[in-house]
Amino acid sequence: MGYEFAIMTADIDEKGIRREKPEDLVMALAEAKADAIVQRLPVGGPLEEDASTTLLITADTVVVYRGVIREKPTSEKEAHEFIKGYSGSHAAVVGSIVVTNLATGKRCGGWDSAEVYFLEIPDEVIDSLIDEGITFNVAGGLMLEHPLTLPFVDAVVGSTDTVMGLSKALTEKLLLEAL
Repeated sequence: MGYEFAIMTADIDEKGIRREKPEDLVMALAEAKADAIVQRLPVGGPLEEDASTTLLITADTVVVYRGVIREKPTSEKEAHEFIKGYSGSHAAVVGSIVVTNLATGKRCGGWDSAEVYFLEIPDEVIDSLIDEGITFNVAGGLMLEHPLTLPFVDAVVGSTDTVMGLSKALTEKLLLEAL
């Protein structure tokens, strides 16, 4: 998106934060990540020197399949069940973004969603994705942009940026609001 940035991890217990609605869950997780990172920022450190232009962006994403929220799979069996379920079917992706202005403390947040429709995904492809290990690092166990996944994406309704984890349009909107 053309911005200079540094990456920090929040190191929070995401499983300790639960909400029934996916939109509420991703917002609560993005807020918790922002709170955790703000607490760790150095006082008088490099971020404060230019705090007037420093914004913190936190986000979270879940997949909703047949009304059930899916986060990162925790086992090979679960990853296989997730991906096999999408085969010839569809799932929704719900992603949140929270922008915190570190100079003023102003915080703006929102969420976006998109749907992904899949063709039949062969078992060999599912096995290869699981063997790579990438499935354990992403909500719902599947990366839209992965070369093994992409040929089996039939359609995306909504923004592909949302599916990939960060809606550019929503991010730009919230950045402007937070200034």
